[in-house]
Amino acid sequence: MSAKSTKTVLPAVAMTAVSMVLTLAVVVMWLGTAVPWLVAVVVGLGIDGGWLATLAYERRLAAQGDHNRVVTAVGWFFGLIASGVLVAHALTAQTSAHAWLAVAWLPIAAKALWLVHGLWERTALTPMALDAIRGIQQEARDEAAVARARLRSEATSEETRLTAVTSAGARVARVQAKTAKSLAGAWSTLEEARQGEDTSRALTSVTSRVTPGVTPWELPVWGPVEPVTVLSLESAPALTDAALDALVEEIRTSETPALSYREMAKRFRAAGHSASEVRLRAAWNRVTAVA
Repeated sequence: MSAKSTKTVLPAVAMTAVSMVLTLAVVVMWLGTAVPWLVAVVVGLGIDGGWLATLAYERRLAAQGDHNRVVTAVGWFFGLIASGVLVAHALTAQTSAHAWLAVAWLPIAAKALWLVHGLWERTALTPMALDAIRGIQQEARDEAAVARARLRSEATSEETRLTAVTSAGARVARVQAKTAKSLAGAWSTLEEARQGEDTSRALTSVTSRVTPGVTPWELPVWGPVEPVTVLSLESAPALTDAALDALVEEIRTSETPALSYREMAKRFRAAGHSASEVRLRAAWNRVTAVA
């Protein structure tokens, strides 16, 4: 029996011994006046013996990992008889009735302690298993602590990054505001110069000598000027569905693996082709359905 097991078995043994002694004494004192004392001793030993026999059998079954409800019921029956004898003696005693009544619960308490000891034995673990459990718990605590530290570090880094980005954004906003203010002042100065009559005559006199025929505030053009035709996507002929499908398939399969719709659409328009989003998506669905 291990040292830890004695913590539960010794109280049960001690209370059982006290209960048996009290039961035997009460039976002898109670029946000693009515029957010979030897008969009273036999009756008391019979109650204690039956209780002890059932208890021993219960312990044997528990050692084998078994359990029998009949034996347990018989053991509780003998315990109740012992308690009943003590209660009856306390109620009929002329003196010290309260003291006898106070110890009448000892047999039931002894049975309860044996029940607790049995539960302890069924749930007890070996030192190796306990060490393994402690190791697993410690490992879980370590992992949780590391995870908490990592989260705190990431939160601190993210906070620092956001602070830096916010500060940089504020600086950019200040520079943009300052630049906008300077530009607004420059445009205001130019507008005032343009509206001034003296400035207009001075500019006219200068530009008329340098570039005859140029009105004030028009930049002179050096060299020949040729009008450039403005390309209009709307004036270009629209692609037919077959041509559009062929272009979509060619661009989609231009790389391996095949491009996604977003990449295909980007390259389609970068190549100078024109099609509405609805037609382009319909062509993609037709091509992928065939594929």
